[in-house]
Amino acid sequence: MSTTNSPENGDPTGWRWAPIWVLAYVAMLPATGIAEAILSLGALTTIGLMAWARFRGTSRLLSSPAWALTTALFFAYWLPELISSIDAVEPGQAIRKSLLGLRYLPFLWLAAIAVATPRARRITFGGLGVIVGLWCIDALIQQLTGHSPWFSALDAAKQAIQHRPMCSIASADRITGPLGPCNPKLGIVLASLSPFALYGAKRLWGQIGWLAVALLVGVVIVLAGSRASWISYALVLLVSGWTVLGWKRLLGVFATGALVLVVATLTVPQVHDRIERTRMAMAGDQSDVDEASAGRLRIWGAATCMIRQHPVNGVGTRDFRESFPACDPEPGVRAAWGDGPALHAHQLILEILSETGIIGLLLWIAGAALAWRAWRFASADDRARARPAMLALGVTLFPFNTHLAVYSAFWGGVTLLLAALYAGSLLSRETGS
Repeated sequence: MSTTNSPENGDPTGWRWAPIWVLAYVAMLPATGIAEAILSLGALTTIGLMAWARFRGTSRLLSSPAWALTTALFFAYWLPELISSIDAVEPGQAIRKSLLGLRYLPFLWLAAIAVATPRARRITFGGLGVIVGLWCIDALIQQLTGHSPWFSALDAAKQAIQHRPMCSIASADRITGPLGPCNPKLGIVLASLSPFALYGAKRLWGQIGWLAVALLVGVVIVLAGSRASWISYALVLLVSGWTVLGWKRLLGVFATGALVLVVATLTVPQVHDRIERTRMAMAGDQSDVDEASAGRLRIWGAATCMIRQHPVNGVGTRDFRESFPACDPEPGVRAAWGDGPALHAHQLILEILSETGIIGLLLWIAGAALAWRAWRFASADDRARARPAMLALGVTLFPFNTHLAVYSAFWGGVTLLLAALYAGSLLSRETGS
C-alpha cells in the first residue's frame, strides 16, 4: 500500500482521537446511556472529520480494504434486522429502530481507524487490556467486601445527577463488578475482551506476564459464575496459550485452572451451584437438563417453533419475548428462569434464525465468509497484529455455546466493535507495523 493511503500521512491527528472514543465507550459499558451517547457522538465526529478530510483533499484515515470489510460486516449484521422488521409485532417501530441502528456504521469506521496505525493500535489494544485488568481488580474487591468501587462511583454520579440509582436490585447471585447487579454479564464480557489483556501482557512481560494475567482473569471469570464464560475463556487460553507457551506448559495452565475451579467449588456458593447444576444436567433426564440449564431446552423449543412459523425473515429482532407465549412448549408451567417470557434464544444460531429467518442466517454466513477470506489471504504480519481482535470476535460468536442477545444494544454493540477492530487491524497494511 502506498504512503498516500496511510492514515498517519492522511491526517496526523487521526489516531489521537479515535482510540479515546473506543476506550471511553468500553469503559462506560456499565452505564448504558452514557455508552450509547459516546457511540452517537463518536459517529457524528467521524462523519464530520471524514467530510472535512475529503473537503481538504487529504488522504483517507482508513485503508480501502479495511473500510470495505468493516462496512460489509456491519451490513451482514444490520440488513437482517431491517428485513425482519416487516413481520415484527410493530413494523413501523421496528423499522425506525433499525434505521436508528445506522449510527453504528460510522462508529465502526472510527473503531477501525483506532487500530489502523501501530501507535493507535498499541493505545487501543493496550487500553482495552488495562480496562480488563481494572475490572478484574474491582470484581475481586467486590468478592471481598461486597461492593464494587467502579459501579458504586457510577451509581453515586447518576444519583447526584438524576436522583435515582442505576439499579434497583440490591445484589445478584454472583459477582458483577462494574456492570452491577442488574447486568450480571461480567464473566462473558471479560472472556470476550481477555485476549487484549493476555496478548498485551505477553508483549510487555513475556510468558510470566501472560500467566499472571491469565490467572487473574480466570479467577474472576470462575467467580462470576457463568458457564458460557468458562467455555469462552477456555477457548481463549487454548488458542493464545498454544502460541505463547507451547502445548506442554499449556497443559499445566489447564491443570491449574481445574484446581482453581475445585477450590472455588468448595468455598464459593455460587460456583458450587453452577457445578452442581452441570452435574445434574449430565446425570439427569430431560427435565433435569432443562432445570440445570435455567430453562434453555424450553427456550430452544420455543425458538424452533418460531423458526417453523416464520422461516424466511423471522419474528423480528428483539421480538422473541413477544412471540414466546404462542410458542411456549410448556404453557402455564412456571419457568426455571422465573416469571415472564424468555427474552431471547440464548444461542446465536437459534437467535438469528428465530428473529431474522433464513435470510438473516445467509447474510451472517456471508459476513463470516468475508471475514475468513480476509484472514486467509492476509500475510503473517497482518494476522499477528489482528490476532487479539480475531480471537475476541471468534470466542464471542463461537456457535457451540450459549450466548447473550446479539441484537441487544449492549451485546450487539460489543460484537460490532470487535468486528471493526478485527477488520481495521487486519487490513491496515501500514508500513512499519
